[in-house]
Amino acid sequence: MISAFARLSAVSFAVLAIAGCSMGGGGQLSAGLSQRMDMPGVQLNRGEAIGIINNYRSSTGAGQLAEDPTLDANAQALAAQYAKTGKQAAKPPNAVLIRYSAGYFSFAETFSGWRNSPTDAAALGDKTATRAGVAAVYDSASPYGVYWVLILG
Repeated sequence: MISAFARLSAVSFAVLAIAGCSMGGGGQLSAGLSQRMDMPGVQLNRGEAIGIINNYRSSTGAGQLAEDPTLDANAQALAAQYAKTGKQAAKPPNAVLIRYSAGYFSFAETFSGWRNSPTDAAALGDKTATRAGVAAVYDSASPYGVYWVLILG
């Protein structure tokens, strides 16, 4: 007969093993992905942000995105405009797709929101996109604080 302690230990081990698998092996997110952007002077690690998008894209069969400084600059300008006006601008002419988000503090949270939205997830895995620019802008006087823009080209 198995003791209650042995059963509890086995169940605890199984729960921890499953939790570790659901967190990508149990490791911590890098500072670039979990950095809160709701503080003045904080900079988004665009390379890591595009890296997590590329990781997702590989699971959908889409090719890798290259970082694009022009799209980064466009995303930065649109994020600043979005923070100031609260309105999402039209897609720039050099973009295949554009994604907006507001209120998430880190890129990990923002990406999770996009990934869990069917429309945004389809955009992240768009096979015609080959380049990307991403930006976050913090405005303490705005309703949502942090505004995100991802441009795929």
